[in-house]
Amino acid sequence: MTRSVVVGIDGSRESLVAAEWAAREAALRDLPLRLVHAAPAPVRESADGPVALTWQQTGEELLHRAQADLAGRYPSVAMSVVQMADSAAPALLSASETAELLVVGARGDGGFDGLVVGSTALATAGTASCAVAIVPGNPPAAAHDAEVCVGADAWHAAGPPLDFAFSAAQLRGARLRALYAWSLSGPAPWSAHGVPEEDRAAWEDEEVQRLSDVLEGRQDKYPDVTVLPDVVLLHPAYALVHASQRADLLVLGRRSGPRAAERRLGPVAHAVLHHSRCPVVVVPHG
Repeated sequence: MTRSVVVGIDGSRESLVAAEWAAREAALRDLPLRLVHAAPAPVRESADGPVALTWQQTGEELLHRAQADLAGRYPSVAMSVVQMADSAAPALLSASETAELLVVGARGDGGFDGLVVGSTALATAGTASCAVAIVPGNPPAAAHDAEVCVGADAWHAAGPPLDFAFSAAQLRGARLRALYAWSLSGPAPWSAHGVPEEDRAAWEDEEVQRLSDVLEGRQDKYPDVTVLPDVVLLHPAYALVHASQRADLLVLGRRSGPRAAERRLGPVAHAVLHHSRCPVVVVPHG
């Protein structure tokens, strides 16, 4: 089966912004785009009663309006629409089982004022088997020098997030910032206070070398991608959120496993999703 980009549509402005981003991504990757609307079917009438018909018509109209709007700007992208009688998160997870990328708005039409990331975005990012892009309602305009940033771990490097980031940078003609935030041991691991400058410099050189070793093989695979290794002595969440201010895309890894308890977002990913200024892609890895 042909893999695709799947995006959730609920009629909110945030979901339409996510659909626009998904269409651009599908065009970059030369993949079809599936627009999915999910809502539980009404239970007040029989399946063919007036309430059910109104529910179906509303969803279909929403999907076809979005499809027509996007098709006019992205004529090269093959598009299809799917309406599912289920809650948003389970429906999107089901629709994305054969997807290369699932795209959701950071929040939809539910929730409350001031909510930055909704339950659907968190649920899909934490449990999907494919990469999930969470798109903020007001993504920044593209910078003059396009940049993809990936959170890297020089000690426990994960291949899928790095591969996704290198590929995304190559598709965009962007430079890749490989950000490795490391910490000192001790009661305050994010603080450098009380550490002699020469010791800190020596340790930092070691961390830089570890990151270079991790990146070396992929730089051979993607020779056209300019890579900027960036090693900082800072808490990873702070470093990644700060990097999102200048990036067009931020890529994070998330552990996956056969059991539901093994598929969840860590505290760093949670913090980044709530504060990132740019779209974030969460990539599962073993």
